[in-house]
Amino acid sequence: MKVITEISEMRALADGSRKQGRTIGFVPTMGFLHAGHASLMRRARQVCDVVVASIFVNPIQFGPNEDFDRYPRDEAGDRATCEAAGVDVLFMPKAPAMYPDTPSVFVIVEGISDILEGAVRPGHFRGVATVVAKLFNIVKPHQAFFGQKDYQQCAVIRRMVKGLNMDVEVVALPTLREPDGLAMSSRNSYLSPDERRKAAVIYRALSAAEQLAKTGTMQPEVLKNRMQAVVREAKDLEIDYLEIVDPEGLAPLASAQDSMALLIAVRIGRTRLIDNLLLQ
Repeated sequence: MKVITEISEMRALADGSRKQGRTIGFVPTMGFLHAGHASLMRRARQVCDVVVASIFVNPIQFGPNEDFDRYPRDEAGDRATCEAAGVDVLFMPKAPAMYPDTPSVFVIVEGISDILEGAVRPGHFRGVATVVAKLFNIVKPHQAFFGQKDYQQCAVIRRMVKGLNMDVEVVALPTLREPDGLAMSSRNSYLSPDERRKAAVIYRALSAAEQLAKTGTMQPEVLKNRMQAVVREAKDLEIDYLEIVDPEGLAPLASAQDSMALLIAVRIGRTRLIDNLLLQ
């Protein structure tokens, strides 16, 4: 596995691969990798000639009171994970190279960036869209692989790609979960043992709504009430939002439709976790 830190070197490798007719699969990450990240890399390995993963903790997607400084990092472990998953190139740029000046140029995806996660974390998706656009310009992938756990992020990136006519296919893969259903996330490492036990209620709430829907009860308000009731069974959890939305436009649904996305965000102590489930 080749490790690249310079943008010019990464760009040259991407240009050379494309000239040779080789397809590039790209997995952008912020590091502290887990099995979910590895699954994205393995899928890229199956379908692409060159697999590139990036590790970059993007400062402009963190708010002033968020966890940029304490975001977990494990460079040695991350390198081992990438190599085991078949990554050819690990791109690890430095912040001064990605943002040589005070950031003043941003990608803003209107309509779906200021709701849900965007309402709780103003400016977050502006930072996400901007860094992903920059990484796409550097790595020049044919396909980019993301996890469905970050459902709104996937929607934002897809709309950005379509709106800017980017020549890349966005591939979203199913969320990988722990045995009790908790979605794998780098932020799970923040949880105390007691908080980790309580966090399992998130998936229980989503599953309870799914089971209710399977009985024919599809009204969004009824499903939301069921999810809220399950979450409240666990003490010391604060719901940031709990919504049932259109899977593409993310507009809240007042009535049932064939496909619906259940989105939830909760705070457990100092940790904030998100999850989702797609009903079809």
